[in-house]
Amino acid sequence: MKKKVTVIGSINMDLVTTTRVRPDVGETVLGETFSTIPGGKGANQAVAAARLGADVTLIGCVGNDLFGQQLRQHLQHENITFCEVAKQTNKHTGIASITISDHDNSIIVVPGANAEVTEEAIKPYVKVIAESDMILMQLEIPIHTVEHVIRVASRSNVPVIVNPAPFQMLSNDVMEKVAYLTPNEHEEKRLKNQGDFKEKLIVTKGSEGATVWKNGDSVNIPSYKVEVLDTTGAGDAFNGAMAVALSEGKELIEACQFANAVGALAVTKLGAQNGMPTKKEVEHFLIDRKRREDTK
Repeated sequence: MKKKVTVIGSINMDLVTTTRVRPDVGETVLGETFSTIPGGKGANQAVAAARLGADVTLIGCVGNDLFGQQLRQHLQHENITFCEVAKQTNKHTGIASITISDHDNSIIVVPGANAEVTEEAIKPYVKVIAESDMILMQLEIPIHTVEHVIRVASRSNVPVIVNPAPFQMLSNDVMEKVAYLTPNEHEEKRLKNQGDFKEKLIVTKGSEGATVWKNGDSVNIPSYKVEVLDTTGAGDAFNGAMAVALSEGKELIEACQFANAVGALAVTKLGAQNGMPTKKEVEHFLIDRKRREDTK
């Protein structure tokens, strides 16, 4: 039976430009390609989890504009149940302007309709939250909403994974209720100012893999080496995979190994959601890598 993963978070249209030369301030350069690609951390993670076989509900908001129409259709195509919190919003759909150069990216996010995901707007979906096997959130929606959902989930003993990006401080009360936090190395340093929560941390390190803590000791789970095309959405792929793996009962280190494989496959394609692999693709990838290791 499919596990129920509920993602509460942002839904954006990514405006992606590739260029050989990243412009300096005040400089104009010629780009190579331009694409509009569905994105937003919430939607990215929802697509990742859905393609890996979970029963996924996404709670969020888009605008009543062309991007909003396209994103609604896209979520339906990905077999994601979309709980739209404010269907009559006057705000535009959130966008992320992404520049890709030299296999890396820089991003400007304009939240737009994502700001409508408020505590009040979440109230009709309390039952959805309570009946979930796992809740997954990020910080591209109002921070008070994130904290409210964590408290609601805690009352129903539903585990919550929080990807603390873009970084904002969570209250200590809320931090105690979170099952796992998935910062990158920069976010981890800032979380250390809030106290000792290292047993809850799953630190993503890009090509260096991920680090978890077990019995007080740090354990590094290596990444898989692949040909990188676009790193956009790699962390979201990892988070969606962690939510699925942990909801299915995988032990933490095994779940990280699985999530590392998903993240590795994601960076081999252009665009955050385009690169999200299916469960079958991940299984074939892991079998192939094990075969290579065995023949060394």
